Amino acid sequence: MRIEAYFQQIQDTLADCRFLLSSTVTYDKRSTYEGFISGELRFTDGSILHVREFVDVEVTVDRLMYVYQYMDAARALVFRYDNTGHHKKLNLPTFPHHKHEGSESDVVASSALDLMAVLREIESLIQLP
Repeated sequence: MRIEAYFQQIQDTLADCRFLLSSTVTYDKRSTYEGFISGELRFTDGSILHVREFVDVEVTVDRLMYVYQYMDAARALVFRYDNTGHHKKLNLPTFPHHKHEGSESDVVASSALDLMAVLREIESLIQLP
């Protein structure tokens, strides 16, 4: 797959998101197979998701770096998934993949998620009108 096809998948995912109010996502092609995605998604309940991904899609979709930080309407952290290697001392079985639940210090093991899985989790938290 070429990086443009992956970018299109992300755009299609966002277009299908029924609780998304607005988005400011940028797509930076780094090579035929690598790219950087960053932006902010605003939802119907006032919550926000900050997204950053650096991906290589040459063979499979490999998220070399990702951060999905979800905050409520008051801008309090609800959760953040990332693969930054700063929690090695916790001996998480999924290291470096982890999830912050409600605070920076509440860190739990997590598999490597993609944006679609994160949006499904957010959808379960948002009460649609």
